[in-house]
Amino acid sequence: MDVSMICVGAIAGAYGVKGEVRLKSYTSTAEDIANYAPLVTEDGQSYDLVLTGRIKNGLTARLSGIVTKEQADTAKGTKLYVPRDRLPETDDDEYYYQDLIGLTVKDTGGTELGKVHAVLNHGAGDLLEVRGPNLKSGALIPFTQEIVPTVDIENGIIITDPPEGLL
Repeated sequence: MDVSMICVGAIAGAYGVKGEVRLKSYTSTAEDIANYAPLVTEDGQSYDLVLTGRIKNGLTARLSGIVTKEQADTAKGTKLYVPRDRLPETDDDEYYYQDLIGLTVKDTGGTELGKVHAVLNHGAGDLLEVRGPNLKSGALIPFTQEIVPTVDIENGIIITDPPEGLL
């Protein structure tokens, strides 16, 4: 996927039998996803979006071109993107996940640990998945101000002070 595209949500499956979908929004306020339509998939499919309701862990919506339950079921798992220039600028100490992927991670002593492979969030906060030659299966580093005091996107570096035993 083009780095100028930012993932703002995903289709979580069908909602009802008339083509509505369950939608997982990755925007800071869930409903804001509608402000960025049309949304685009990895394969270039474009969808207009109309939100129809709120459900536990997500939203319900109508996407152009999806009119049956079967089409909604088939679309489950589809990630939805928008061009970066349609999104607001971030504040200091705020980052789009895409900006962090590929950055070099160093400890406070300057030793290179690896690169950010992914940014994960399983509900308890963001985690940086770091992979490097000295990390057998990679490491998950909590993305907090205390543990990651410096993010220098311009120079492509993240400085971390991981707790003892994490790496």
